[in-house]
Amino acid sequence: MPTLRMSMRKTQEVLRLHYELKLGQRQIARSCGIGQSTVHDCLKRARAAGVSWPLPPDWNQEHLEQALYGTASRETTAEKTLPDFAAIQHELQTHAHLTLLLVWQEYRETNPSGYGYSRFCELYLRWRKHLDVVLRQEHIAGEKVFVDYAGATIPIHGPDGAVRQAALFVAVLGASNYTYAEATESQQLHCWLGSHIRAFEFFGGVPKIAVPDNLKSGVDRACRYEPDLNRSYQEMAEHYRVAVIPARRRKPRDKAKVEAGVQVVQRWIVAALRHHRFFSLEQANEAIGALLEKLNQRPFRKREGCRASLFAELDRPALQPLPGERYEFAEWSTARVNIDYHVELDRHYYSVPYTLTGQQVEIRATLTSVEILRRGQRVASHRRDRRPYLASTQNEHRPKSHQRHLEWTPSRLVSWAQTVGPQTARLFARILESKKHPEMGYRSCLGLLRLGKTYTHPRLEAAAQRALATNACSYRSVKSMLDHGLDSQPLETPEPRPPLDHNNIRGASYFDPSVQ
Repeated sequence: MPTLRMSMRKTQEVLRLHYELKLGQRQIARSCGIGQSTVHDCLKRARAAGVSWPLPPDWNQEHLEQALYGTASRETTAEKTLPDFAAIQHELQTHAHLTLLLVWQEYRETNPSGYGYSRFCELYLRWRKHLDVVLRQEHIAGEKVFVDYAGATIPIHGPDGAVRQAALFVAVLGASNYTYAEATESQQLHCWLGSHIRAFEFFGGVPKIAVPDNLKSGVDRACRYEPDLNRSYQEMAEHYRVAVIPARRRKPRDKAKVEAGVQVVQRWIVAALRHHRFFSLEQANEAIGALLEKLNQRPFRKREGCRASLFAELDRPALQPLPGERYEFAEWSTARVNIDYHVELDRHYYSVPYTLTGQQVEIRATLTSVEILRRGQRVASHRRDRRPYLASTQNEHRPKSHQRHLEWTPSRLVSWAQTVGPQTARLFARILESKKHPEMGYRSCLGLLRLGKTYTHPRLEAAAQRALATNACSYRSVKSMLDHGLDSQPLETPEPRPPLDHNNIRGASYFDPSVQ
């Protein structure tokens, strides 16, 4: 026969009424609201254990329960095997579709005399309560905003019939539960930061702390104690003077506000739009905005007011003001400077000072500009150019030798030769014209200019005149003339030869008799 047990408070009352007031079992049962058989069992156990009234001063309810039911409890425990609730908890967390009923059925297969389903559930819930104590968070007005993406998406239909799923961004203020939501193209970094900016503008101010999940767009390296924020995310936070404190991994209760906010948005916005067909993000966000206003105006069930009224009372006065300028999205990346003192970004090449060749630099790219930094100091700045496989080069980034080399143009070389003399200029022009490409004659012309420094400009001018006259237009020929002093000798002009008259020369008449 099963043992009938009741709370120790009622057990004490039964003992008091019996021993102190001398009431009968039927009266005690009516007074305590229990069965007469339960009163009888309690008094029987008290007599067997030698317990009377009043209880000893040092006894508590556990002591009394041990005295009356200790032997029976040990017998019951010995007969029934206690389930491994830790293993059960692990399985329930690992397998999404596993139910407590199935776990109990498997338990009874291995323990036929084990606990019934209701007692099994009671013991499990009691174990979990002691294991999983929840800290109730008190939210200060204007302090925190909780941000995350909803699991649900919004379908966007393209003109070609293709359907893409737009992500749903949700932000919830801690004190008032005031909610913002919007559809974005994806969960990429530019969408993530843009949603933050639009949420701040929707609130009309900035909270002190933003609590995101460990989304890759926001956190480069997730860590329980020191997570590494994405550089662009950190820069945006500094611009708006907000601290970013990511929630711990796999700890959804750290951001319970937005978890609940996501559920509310999915129930009252996504579900309400299930029959709508959107062809652009603008259309979707217009419909979301209308339902969002209704959501924030919707009265609370268990308290007065609504999200909008609490926002106006609590969060709105405590928010920080928006900065004067909107944050301009910038992507950060790292690159190593190539041997040609350029770095690559989106298949375009940007120059940096040549002294940084081989070193690693940081690139900050916006829609219109590209900044290159070394150890936090800006070393170069360019206008953003999206043409592939071309280079944006600033002349001051080149070495002096490269700058001089680029100054070698045909017209400039001829102008330099004019400072020596007209014959030298003609010689330069003849050399450049004789090449398939003018650059092939640059070295010859520069060599001739160097000869002018060694042998003086007048001698070079004389040698150039001789080279033109003898058609010896090359660096080697002019250098040989100067080495052998031919430039100082008079230039011989060959005399015209007289027509030849010899018997062996047949003449035109031999071939054409008509010519006399």
